[in-house]
Amino acid sequence: MRPELNKDTTLCISLAARPSNIGTRFHNFLYDRLGLDFVYKAFTTTDIAAAIGGVRALGIRGCSVSMPFKADLLELADVVEPSATVIGAVNTVVNDGGVLTASNTDYLAVEQLIASNGLDPSRSLLIAGSGGMASAVATAFRDNGFQDGTVVARNAQSGPELAERLGYHWRHHLGGACASILVNVTPIGMAGAPEADDLPFGPEAIEAADTIFDVVAMPAETPLIRAARAAGKQVITGSEVIALQAAEQFERYTGVRPSPELIAEASAYSRA
Repeated sequence: MRPELNKDTTLCISLAARPSNIGTRFHNFLYDRLGLDFVYKAFTTTDIAAAIGGVRALGIRGCSVSMPFKADLLELADVVEPSATVIGAVNTVVNDGGVLTASNTDYLAVEQLIASNGLDPSRSLLIAGSGGMASAVATAFRDNGFQDGTVVARNAQSGPELAERLGYHWRHHLGGACASILVNVTPIGMAGAPEADDLPFGPEAIEAADTIFDVVAMPAETPLIRAARAAGKQVITGSEVIALQAAEQFERYTGVRPSPELIAEASAYSRA
């Protein structure tokens, strides 16, 4: 059981344009279960530089960063780890006595999932999306040896830029493209989104694939994941990504690595 709040309780926060309860519930659940004298609170801001100045000045231990602030932290942090530099986006800041270190635990989570699922880098890769999260996912694949990659993105600026940076191909539309590994990093299938009931890939692409990875975390069983399971494909879910990236943050903030069982419990609780 977590100690009662007191003057020495360590504060961790998140900064986002539209904060959700997922991180708050995940971290506080684990603080309670592990008896740690920490508390986690979500905030929004219209002045990210001032907010990060507050993190530094007030001794806030950790800060999760979401859109639209991820790029700003590249200039505001004192140390930027390669996980954030290669992507151009930060999602985690750790404060060590006023020295702010920035990283990207989305990238680290995807690396772990590539390894734990035994994905072979000789396989072809098709990634839908070209935003900040798509950059983290695609870069993790490229850095783990996946060379035969295609980015499918309607954005005629960010799509080609991401593909060129990674040495991948770019397609404006999916068309008849297929690959061994399909990865969705768009809002298609996300609860509450206009395309919540749609599939980012057609039936032919799903049938031709061996592994289907949907980064959308809400709901855990997206239309794409349901279709992949029905087709007997290997699946990787967005809930796995969000749990692993949050666990990476948790360890950086507290120095404690929860067990896989506790991470799974916290992840389920955070999305309930």
